[in-house]
Amino acid sequence: MAQTLAELLACPRCGESLQTDSVYRCERCAFEFPELGGVRCLFADPEATLGEWRSRLHLVVRNLEREAAHLDQSMRSTKLMPLTKKRLGYLKAANEDHARRLQALLAPLDLQSLKARYETHLALRTRLPPDQGLTTYYNNIHRDWAWGDEENTASVELVLQALGDGGLGEKALVLGAGAGRLAYDLHQSTDTALTVAVDFNPLLALLAHTVMSGESVELYEFPIAPKTLEDHAVLRTLRAPKPVRAGMHVVLADALRPPFRELSFETVVTPWLVDILPEDFSVLCRRVNRLLAPEGRWIIFGSLTFNHADPALRYSLEECVAAIRGTGFAEPTGHETIIPYMCSPASRHARHERVVTWCARKEQDVDSPSQHQALPDWLLQSDEPVPLLNAFQTQAISTRTFAFVMSLIDGHRSVADIADVMTQQGMMTPEEAGSTIRTFLIKMYEDSQRQSGY
Repeated sequence: MAQTLAELLACPRCGESLQTDSVYRCERCAFEFPELGGVRCLFADPEATLGEWRSRLHLVVRNLEREAAHLDQSMRSTKLMPLTKKRLGYLKAANEDHARRLQALLAPLDLQSLKARYETHLALRTRLPPDQGLTTYYNNIHRDWAWGDEENTASVELVLQALGDGGLGEKALVLGAGAGRLAYDLHQSTDTALTVAVDFNPLLALLAHTVMSGESVELYEFPIAPKTLEDHAVLRTLRAPKPVRAGMHVVLADALRPPFRELSFETVVTPWLVDILPEDFSVLCRRVNRLLAPEGRWIIFGSLTFNHADPALRYSLEECVAAIRGTGFAEPTGHETIIPYMCSPASRHARHERVVTWCARKEQDVDSPSQHQALPDWLLQSDEPVPLLNAFQTQAISTRTFAFVMSLIDGHRSVADIADVMTQQGMMTPEEAGSTIRTFLIKMYEDSQRQSGY
């Protein structure tokens, strides 16, 4: 008999097993973990994290409303072609309706009773990555549940091929499951007793939970390069081929603080994940090792394009293999394959990706890495000095210069006038001042005209 999900869970704050009755709680931390729309929320600091996601939802909704207002204003021009006016009206209505649909799907985020405790958020050194917004991977929703099966089928076949005859085993974990289609397909295609799909984005997790349960959801797709006028905003019906069988669970949690007991899973799958996490890949290897039972297998799937700020962490494939072998795993086996990627039927924009599919078998245990800490001590301890980082010094100079130039814009000075002031202040030579200020103001003007993303 497979263990239940509750028996696999551990506190993401301290690592102790969770107690369960009507809620999940950690006796050691004296802390309870909430449920969000039927999805267990196991962040180390759920109140602060959900509060931040809620703020991001409000930003998304406000951006959609501003875009609708901008479209409405554009429609008032008397010089528009009838078809242009039709397109703008279509987009305006779609943006307004899309805002309502997102709010309805994410209604559980509107938790008025929860107040984010910022101190707890800092103390646990957890935070949402600034480059991962609520809609960062929005198109994945449509890829998973509306565009057809070409990419989804190719992905699950590659993972199953890497697993071989052993399948997923009794218990499988998909870290960074996104909108959930790969986790769903793996669970449906094998006889695993329990599959856990983990993601930290509530839009993706709630959508996955809803669709896997057999319900359908209607949301708009806004293609990058629409094929026709009507393709500028396409209302898609998102649904699974059939309700998922028993044993599938969706959990809201951070992959860098996985809320599970050690040695719990026979298989861990990380699709399109390891190269976007803000952590050294070799440390992540140790985290995955501790989640796997003896002889367990780790499936790495994706493009493996590391983009860390530190160039030492932008690993090549050869370095990845070395890191895997050095953290208790055997030599990974697998291959590279070209598959279709993000090919919307409503868009002229599509591409193919060369993906890596590796299977690494655990040979021995390694020491557990320390809890992931997103923030350094000097941000947590108010009496510690703030380091004079090179980036801070450069930013300070840039900010002062930026503020000074912007203060010179008063509705009367010309580009030449502003350049003269910069020259008089000794900030640049007369030869470079005119072109530099013009370039700066061009960028400011273009930024003001650029549409904000939703």
